[in-house]
Amino acid sequence: MSVRRLADDNVQPASFAFTKENAAWAEATINKYPKGRQQSAVIPLLMRAQEQDGWVTKAAIESVADMLDMAYIRVLEVATFYTQFQLLPIGTRAHIQVCGTTPCMLRGSEDLINVCKKRIHPEPFHRNESGTLSWEEVECQGACVNAPMVMIFKDSFEDLTPTQLEHIIDRFDAGKGATVETGPQVDRVFSAPAGGLTSLNEPDVPAKKTTTRAKKTDEGSVSVPPSNAGRAETHAVETDPKLKTPANAKAEAAANTKATGDTRAEGGDAAAKQPVAAAVGKPSLDDKNRPAGIERPATPDDLKLISGVGPKIEGILHELGIFTFAQVASWTPEQREWADGYLNFKGRIERDDWVRQAEALAKGGEAEYIRVFGKKPR
Repeated sequence: MSVRRLADDNVQPASFAFTKENAAWAEATINKYPKGRQQSAVIPLLMRAQEQDGWVTKAAIESVADMLDMAYIRVLEVATFYTQFQLLPIGTRAHIQVCGTTPCMLRGSEDLINVCKKRIHPEPFHRNESGTLSWEEVECQGACVNAPMVMIFKDSFEDLTPTQLEHIIDRFDAGKGATVETGPQVDRVFSAPAGGLTSLNEPDVPAKKTTTRAKKTDEGSVSVPPSNAGRAETHAVETDPKLKTPANAKAEAAANTKATGDTRAEGGDAAAKQPVAAAVGKPSLDDKNRPAGIERPATPDDLKLISGVGPKIEGILHELGIFTFAQVASWTPEQREWADGYLNFKGRIERDDWVRQAEALAKGGEAEYIRVFGKKPR
């Protein structure tokens, strides 16, 4: 990692230019610095060039140097010093940065590196055959508690197993990287303990009420209690004790709530007058894409082990003749779309990856699920 050079000339583009939007952004960024100090914008401009083209090219370095009135070698020094700048073409859909520092290494980062070697390319900074994926080993990414982890562009994926990383690679290679949940891939919230809290988990004990008597001053007047010292006095109508409320006079209070006007703020019912959009109907049960059902077996699988399936959803699946994990695992994309529409899930079956969960449960039950996902089902 100490030797960083520009890519060969045969892969370098002939020229570089910011897009119209990025050029305006670059000009605004340069203007943030005093006259004669515009070179301070070199790192943000190089990063914006990388975000635009995917990597920092020789032409981009020279273009940034011209914009900041810097010598080419000075900008080249910056680009080659900071490893955040990619000096070679990277995958168009994902560049996977595997942390190889001690905590991640102890937790299995070498297995993640082997996955990258097998699925992408044996050597880092080389793209796969389609040019969509690349990888490299990097130093600490600051998520040691959630080791091992990888970074893909600006998102981190933590608490990984080799199987989970393969799944993430498949999603990005298929152009579905946005559907992969970022952060921990196990049952924890960010860096909270896996499995739930281990401290501060006792119920709060209500504080005992104490009565504080107002102290009298030497002149005989009563001092203001500290609890009331910061309260502003008000004579608003809403605080008038004579105002009728549902607590003391329901009939009179009803008159206080009457208002006129066309808008909701004026008390009108304009919102109620708006036509209600017609509800989208469920897919037909006779649709050719409906998953095939079976007779209820003597011992149906516990479909509630699939994340996203509760007792109610399990009951609906049973009505459709879905009783086993193997049935869910065999659903085609069209059948998943039909089931998603019938359950009104709005894409949840794909987001929760029911098919992959069902495959693991059908193959080896809870043990296989833990091996694949790194956590217990549900």
